[in-house]
Amino acid sequence: MKREYEMERAELEKWNVGENLDALMNLDPRGYGVCRILYEGSRKAMGEPLAMRAAERLCDTVKEQDLVFILTGFVLLPHRKPEMDGMVSSLLLARSLVLAFGAKPVIICPEDCVKAVKKCASVVGLHIYEDLKTVQELPYSMGVHAFTKNTNRASMEAEWLIKDTLPSAVISVEAPGANHLGVYHNAVGKDVSELEAKSDILWELLKQKGVLNIAIGDLGNEIGMGTIGMHIRQYVPFTGQGECICGCKGGTLAASIADHIITATCSDWGCYGLMAALAYLKRDMEILHREEMEAEVMRVASRSGLIDMNGSLLPGIDGFNTRMNTGIVSLMRQCTAYAVRYSHNSDQWFEPVIGKGFFQKGGKEVENQSCG
Repeated sequence: MKREYEMERAELEKWNVGENLDALMNLDPRGYGVCRILYEGSRKAMGEPLAMRAAERLCDTVKEQDLVFILTGFVLLPHRKPEMDGMVSSLLLARSLVLAFGAKPVIICPEDCVKAVKKCASVVGLHIYEDLKTVQELPYSMGVHAFTKNTNRASMEAEWLIKDTLPSAVISVEAPGANHLGVYHNAVGKDVSELEAKSDILWELLKQKGVLNIAIGDLGNEIGMGTIGMHIRQYVPFTGQGECICGCKGGTLAASIADHIITATCSDWGCYGLMAALAYLKRDMEILHREEMEAEVMRVASRSGLIDMNGSLLPGIDGFNTRMNTGIVSLMRQCTAYAVRYSHNSDQWFEPVIGKGFFQKGGKEVENQSCG
């Protein structure tokens, strides 16, 4: 009986830590509600807290020395420079994968991002190489590969990347995805196909080969968001047929789908939720970076040519400055660390709460009864 309670207790704690992380990564400071729209669709599709679900699959799959591909890098108009969202968290995710699994992360991005990746690698404490064999041979190492923007070359390049070994997982973070007509769009429906790496072709190849895949997005034009395509088309502007302004009439919704999706206010926050969930599952808070590292990666990335969503050269992620982003990281660290270190202070509550049955029913069937 005690063993059964302990199993139920652990599941309850994990579920609620996952709920905390999902809530934090979907805070809506802008107030226009897109993150809440996306979360309703992704949560219904996945059936459980998003970040924790994806983290568990990584823990089940990734082993020491395994390659993990991280697809990222969105180039923006009008400056034709890559944005910080996706890039910042991908670098920090690379660090987390090394600490959590001893994995060998490789960032796959457009050529425009390579300089920033190389500059920021030392900030997260990793050596960086373009030769993937060197990455596999040396400790505390990550890789970077500039993926082609030429659609005709993309399939050949994707095959070349996996000619020697498959990654055990692929994670896309704010990586652009083409619509069903093969057109890549920015947030308001302009055609940006010539600017973007065609890494969704690599994504499809890896999916076909059964590689664990996790897609992180914040709007609908990113790799994997076709997973909840009907929901996005119905509620998110510019994503439906004929709603883009480029003339293709296909809408901005990415056609690619994923086995596991994470949606958030900005993709970096969704990635931080994933990293915090890994820290919780591994019982090691070092897996999630500290606030100081967040701020430093943002500063170095900005100085290396990455821009904020609005085109600003000041460090910012989707319009949120370093203070906002370090605040999100801080809250995720505190909530997760408390569960890891102090949850047993509330042991007397778990069994009675479980006994009341709310969480057995998923909290969805509570009757509206008066206290009288």
